[in-house]
Amino acid sequence: MIKKFIIAGMLCLITASVSAQKGLKLNLQSKEDTEVSPIVKEKVDEYAKKIDTIIQEEKKLMEAELLILQSKNLEKTEFDRQKSEVANRYSEKIDQRIEALGFDLDTVIQKQVKYSLLNSDVTSNEELKAKLLKKFRPTKDITGYFTYGIMTLTNDLPDNELDKNMGYASNLEFGLKFNYQFSRTSAWGLISGLGFSWRTLRPDNNMIFAKDANADVFLKSYQGSIDKAKLRTGYVVVPLGLQYNFSKLKNAGMDIQYRPYSEGLRIAANIYGGVKMSTNNIVRGDGEDFRDRSNYQVNPFVYGAQFTVSYDDISLFVKKDFSNFFKDPYFKNDKALVFGIGIGL
Repeated sequence: MIKKFIIAGMLCLITASVSAQKGLKLNLQSKEDTEVSPIVKEKVDEYAKKIDTIIQEEKKLMEAELLILQSKNLEKTEFDRQKSEVANRYSEKIDQRIEALGFDLDTVIQKQVKYSLLNSDVTSNEELKAKLLKKFRPTKDITGYFTYGIMTLTNDLPDNELDKNMGYASNLEFGLKFNYQFSRTSAWGLISGLGFSWRTLRPDNNMIFAKDANADVFLKSYQGSIDKAKLRTGYVVVPLGLQYNFSKLKNAGMDIQYRPYSEGLRIAANIYGGVKMSTNNIVRGDGEDFRDRSNYQVNPFVYGAQFTVSYDDISLFVKKDFSNFFKDPYFKNDKALVFGIGIGL
């Protein structure tokens, strides 16, 4: 009996909250508030009103009966005993009438769970399945990324002047990645996108990049103490490849399965191609300082292949250019090899 009154009271409070706030939030998850389904709200509101009507009707009848009892001028002990019997009788009657309403709490909870998942009410299994199929579609999205790698130049010839005087080299890149999962349950997908890559060579041994009167590029010794010397080239690059996801299939209900594509452990292999944007030769020291954006015979095109291992938003990769870093015959056959780390944005 007490349980019934507690439920009735809670329902009345919920209804009052709905009326006052024009919307109810149920804390179905630990960290998120979930909006209540309009159908659930309507059913709870209707049930609360019916309970309130039952209580008010039985309360009036009980008060009338207590007035008759009070008119008998009974002794206090006898009056209290009979008053308690009347209250218990009406309490049981209210309990029976509420029970007879047949409120199906399980059904209401199921409707709210479906609404929480799909953000809309469904009235049939067919509609529910259609909503689930729409919600758990194959992944087709665009995400940002940022990578940084340590670069070296490799060739199959004897070391040239650049190889002998190479200091630290790096590759900084950011852009957008396009993910296309082949099907809802497929572990395979296509990856592509658009990136902006800056490749920086920093010569060592107090050497800098220079040009002669014929625009031929070479390394020369800097006259003085060098603070900074780097040749930075920017490219617009486009990757194209395949990704495999090791995550297990998940069940969305209604015999619908799906596989998360952009999370968990993944491997990818792709080719890439790019076009040069600009080259900038920067030199600073206690001698001549300059910043030169003219032609330093860097290859206007770049292409190669990349292998990546990812877990959630973190990835490790190695990429190898098939194109020479410089135009022939400058620093002949030097090709970039990059080892790096990436972060999904």
